[in-house]
Amino acid sequence: MKFKHFQYIFFLIFLLGATQIVEAQPAIKTNWKANWITYEKTNTKKNSWTIYRKSFILDEKPKNSALADIATDSKYWLYINNKLVVFEGELKRGPTPKDTYYDEVEIGKYLQKGKNTIAILVWFWGQDGFCHKDSGKSGLLFEADLGNQFLMSDTTWKVAEHTAFGASKAPFPNYRLPEFNIHFDAKTDIPNWYQTDFDDTKLENATLAGKAGVAPWNQLWKRPIPLWKDSGIIPYENNNSWPLESTGDSIAMKLPKNITVTPYLKIDAPAGLLIDIRTDNYKGGSEYNVRTEYVTKAGVQEFETPGYMNGHVVYYHIPKGVKILDLQYRETRYNSEYVGYFNSDNKDLNTLWEKSLNTMNVNLRDAIQDPDRERAQWWGDAVIILGEIFYSADSNGVKAIQKAISNLVEWQKKDSVLFSPVPSGKWDKELPAQMLASVGKYGFYKYFEYTNDSTLVKYVYPHVRDYMSLWKMDENNLVIHRKGGWDWQDWGDKIDAPLLENAWYYMALDGAAGMADVAGFPSEAAAYRKKMALLKAAFNKSFWQGQYYKSDDYTFTMDDRGNGLAVVAGLADEKQWKAMRPILDTTFNSGPYLEKYVLEAYFKMNNAEAGTARMLKRYDAMIKSPITTLWEGWQIGSGTYGGGTYNHGWSGGPLTLMSQYITGLTPDGPGYQNINVFPEPGNLKQAKMGTETVAGYMKTAFEKDENQFQLFLELPKDKNVRLGIPKFKHPYKKIKLNGKTIWKKGKAIKNQEAVFEYESENYIVFDAPSGNLTVQAKF
Repeated sequence: MKFKHFQYIFFLIFLLGATQIVEAQPAIKTNWKANWITYEKTNTKKNSWTIYRKSFILDEKPKNSALADIATDSKYWLYINNKLVVFEGELKRGPTPKDTYYDEVEIGKYLQKGKNTIAILVWFWGQDGFCHKDSGKSGLLFEADLGNQFLMSDTTWKVAEHTAFGASKAPFPNYRLPEFNIHFDAKTDIPNWYQTDFDDTKLENATLAGKAGVAPWNQLWKRPIPLWKDSGIIPYENNNSWPLESTGDSIAMKLPKNITVTPYLKIDAPAGLLIDIRTDNYKGGSEYNVRTEYVTKAGVQEFETPGYMNGHVVYYHIPKGVKILDLQYRETRYNSEYVGYFNSDNKDLNTLWEKSLNTMNVNLRDAIQDPDRERAQWWGDAVIILGEIFYSADSNGVKAIQKAISNLVEWQKKDSVLFSPVPSGKWDKELPAQMLASVGKYGFYKYFEYTNDSTLVKYVYPHVRDYMSLWKMDENNLVIHRKGGWDWQDWGDKIDAPLLENAWYYMALDGAAGMADVAGFPSEAAAYRKKMALLKAAFNKSFWQGQYYKSDDYTFTMDDRGNGLAVVAGLADEKQWKAMRPILDTTFNSGPYLEKYVLEAYFKMNNAEAGTARMLKRYDAMIKSPITTLWEGWQIGSGTYGGGTYNHGWSGGPLTLMSQYITGLTPDGPGYQNINVFPEPGNLKQAKMGTETVAGYMKTAFEKDENQFQLFLELPKDKNVRLGIPKFKHPYKKIKLNGKTIWKKGKAIKNQEAVFEYESENYIVFDAPSGNLTVQAKF
């Protein structure tokens, strides 16, 4: 077998070279004409595979688009007239604890005048996971307006169980996953079941399972992210390296990097042999993930596993004597183009940026998730990946953030508790620190800063308000510890939890205040800010020890996590930073999750050279490793971190830090109403970056030598840009903007090119019209 109520979801489109937030159609579709259909033999059977077929006559091919709406639990594969149209459709349930997603698929180009056949294979898991809420029943909902004809699922559709799929032997995937191992017995295959000339007259007719909107699938939400990007079947890096006849040894086929794939084989074999297919990441995180078993039929045969796995190497365990004709794979991934880039004269930084991107790539799928052990949307990870998306992905990437935000608030409990991962049928525990991070200035509010999507903020703010009401301050104006369902801050030890919890709460108040302003609740915004002022004073009074922050019960000298987060939150000032930094330089407690915030403290305080040095030190093993993604802990599988995966989204924070701080591009006003460019070169001689934004594509670059510092910008022309020209040991003799002098001998020169704003310890700052700008600053 080969496989060739959030009322609106918002998305970004390109228009006249710029991107704008626009309103999509309602997310919940209620005007369905089709009915749910099912097959009685498989509709509640776990790990069942069901074939659906419908043949029909078209008087003419549709002249315009023909959109099909398709829903199921759990996944489907769609064929039209012998062609594979959708490889792995449907999102894991659900948009709410009760509801289901549906896909919208353009099918017009696959249709023809005369006879047409639609064939759909549905895989029903029938169990919950950390990323999926089981409906309890397999079914299919399909409808399409074909112009002169309306096609919909009903009892005229033919159904059958695909009995070649079955249960694998142990070991099975770990308990967090709703997916099963794939087991396919080619001896019981149904050849050509999706072909137009397949005789389906002996198949049974489908059974009606109710109108759209009926339980257990309930309301149907339009898929808010695109269908997967599909490479088609392509060769491995070491193509044709396999033996012509298997020796019985494992055959290792190399992938270009860690990616998500569905392996394919073509062989000549006797019947009844078992072939095992897995990747080098089968036990990523020290627990079993997913693999495939294939049982041969007699003769030449080909097979592609429908279930994806990820890794650097695919291992085929093929019995001795089998003739190997071809081994290939298909890559499917989140459908976003990674149009952002970063490059500098430091190769290790460049490698780290690329590995951060690779990690993000395999951590995007049905949700912002890890790709193997859990496939679950932990929001601590999502907050860090959110920042990376804004500097590396196109507008499709932003849709993953929108979906993540929608999921989190739609799964809020009746008692106002937020929890993740969601969607989930096996987890409902609150991680308080991660929930504060999600609703804070680095979570929901960061999304607003980079998109100016006020409508989404107005939708989520009541949920944020309800959650924030659960948190209280004590008589000393410090936050009262909230244990939640899992009292977790970071992997590792020597954690000063009170520092972290108060800093997270301060940033959540900050984010909530900003959202209250946008949502039109100024008194509530003022109340949040009053709490911020009280907390900041209490934090410094209670925890500042003269050289660093430390809580009373903390028995070690200093926790880098809490001190770094205090700086990032805005609880510490420049004076405190200068006192703590010498100790921070030599304190390394944080795991990769919170290291992002420790590193960011250096950049926020304009210590790029020291921040870059720490970044390279901490990530040294990951940079030098042949593994192309970043790890959960500083050591893979380290007992200190509970056994770590080698691709974990929370480790990719350096991508954001390099693009945001080293090359210096940030919004000045929500959605880049105007633009800030404040590069922090540190000891770099050159760096450049590009990124897609809601205001259009932007590029910044700098070059530095012993004679001058140069800054090159390509920015949209309808903005203003605030230029921060970094200061070095030697003062500038002259600064030119687009060839005209704007600074000479320590003083600003008035002209129409730029307006001098201020001079600080670290920058000389000008306002200028944006566009293509070149700054030449001579020492």
